[in-house]
Amino acid sequence: MEKIGQRLVNWASILDPGTREQAERAATMPFIHPHIALMPDAHLGRGATVGSVIPTLRAIMPAAVGVDIGCGMAAVRTQFDVEGLWHAAERSCHAGGGTQRKGSLAPLREAIERAIPLGAGHHNRKVVATAEPRVEELAELADEAGFDPTRDKKGWEAQLGTLGSGNHFIEVTVDEAGRVWLFLHSGSRGVGNKIAQRHIAVAREACAGQDLPDADLAYLTEDTEEFWTYIRELRWAQHYALLNREEMMDRLVRQTAEFVGTDVVEQERISCHHNYTESEEHFGEQVWVSRKGAIDAATGRAGLIPGSMGTASYVVAGKGEPTSLHSSPHGAGRAYSRTKARKTFTHEQLREAMVGIEFRDTDAFLDEIPAAYKDVDVVMADAADLVEIRHTLRQIVNVKGT
Repeated sequence: MEKIGQRLVNWASILDPGTREQAERAATMPFIHPHIALMPDAHLGRGATVGSVIPTLRAIMPAAVGVDIGCGMAAVRTQFDVEGLWHAAERSCHAGGGTQRKGSLAPLREAIERAIPLGAGHHNRKVVATAEPRVEELAELADEAGFDPTRDKKGWEAQLGTLGSGNHFIEVTVDEAGRVWLFLHSGSRGVGNKIAQRHIAVAREACAGQDLPDADLAYLTEDTEEFWTYIRELRWAQHYALLNREEMMDRLVRQTAEFVGTDVVEQERISCHHNYTESEEHFGEQVWVSRKGAIDAATGRAGLIPGSMGTASYVVAGKGEPTSLHSSPHGAGRAYSRTKARKTFTHEQLREAMVGIEFRDTDAFLDEIPAAYKDVDVVMADAADLVEIRHTLRQIVNVKGT
């Protein structure tokens, strides 16, 4: 851990100058208490650094939470082992007239892709029966919060249970003991994005005329109605993200059960946000903690830290490290922007990186190539004081949206 001035601490051994300067600008805001904590996966973001933990007194910067409110992870440990999955693949191959000795996991990937809409803007054709109770719950919560989500995103109901694009993914993975885990990453979809953008604009208007170090550090204060409106809608979007992951996970469980031919018996289910705000007590003050690309790593709390689409992911338990504000990294963190990655790497390099993993082979995922991210092993070494690794997961099936 490195202390940078009075209001910034850093756990990242890999930190480019632009990211450091961005974090230093955010740390000058007068309501930071006691400091911003940079996680090992820190990299440039909009306004505030991705991979930062920002505690604020009686104020919040909406852009510091980000536009994918409630984005996070979910995982289920099944009773299956990897051999059982390959036996199912072999049966599937024989049933389809295939000749490969070990079969293929492609039918499982394709079944997942049919069950869960992928890509930006994609909806379910209708609100399916399993999602109806969750949609009803969200509608009731919106009424209680005093707002209509349709104002921000028509069709928000039909996006519940959809993946999105970019670095969002669904995976079937195997841990160090050969046990099969189901793993996914997504957030609050279009409605969360629109809610966030609207409140970022409100904050900018509220701070008009101020000399801010960055326009996206515009803030709202507790003594205004705009602040509490944001909090109510933020909390709704965070819950939407949680239920979105739960709906997708239920579908993923069903598709896996159909592929294997046996119901999934869940041994463990974990879910965690990594773009969100909560009111917490730290260093003697009740503060608003905005984790923009970071997870809650309070003592004993289960968490999920994914690598890139071709590297390891981790199931962790928090150590409650006080200076980190009980936080840890949320993933590998980008080393190349999407544009730079597309200019730097080739489709053949992507194929080489994904050897042994069933995935949709397309250059649409070139900006997600593992080499575009920091080395997740370095990130986890930097996080040794923040979390304990419980399980290391390796992908055998990867599903992404374009």
